[in-house]
Amino acid sequence: MTLQLLLTTSGQTEQLGEHIGRNLRGGEVIELISDLGGGKTTLTRGIARGAGSTDKVASPSFTMSREYETPHFTIMHFDLYRLATAGVVGEELREFVSDVHYVTVVEWAAVAEEVLPASRMTITISKTANEDERSCVVRYPAAYKYLLKGYKVE
Repeated sequence: MTLQLLLTTSGQTEQLGEHIGRNLRGGEVIELISDLGGGKTTLTRGIARGAGSTDKVASPSFTMSREYETPHFTIMHFDLYRLATAGVVGEELREFVSDVHYVTVVEWAAVAEEVLPASRMTITISKTANEDERSCVVRYPAAYKYLLKGYKVE
């Protein structure tokens, strides 16, 4: 399934994340694709907030991963930008993607493709000619349709 959106503010990007976060159950895997500065951390901040986390969300570019506690599960946020191969981080990632007590959000996931389940949500955010706008394409299996149920860009 595919949803195409035009997000005209960073607030709309965060609202999309909040909507997804409110509907998470645990065990979901979300891949984020975008250039540097494209909105991946903003979207993740919304996901964490929507899921009930009060933790400060920051890009894990230098730490490889961060975790955000919610009332029902832990969100693991991976950034694999600096890796040429998945290596040890790939093994760590493998543990989280198969555990219903975690929601896994992965940026720059190509190096760990073999670790990620085929059944995952993929959100691609692209800059447009307008500096503030983002084109957003959300691809997801039918099993994840509950994550976007009732979503409207506001």
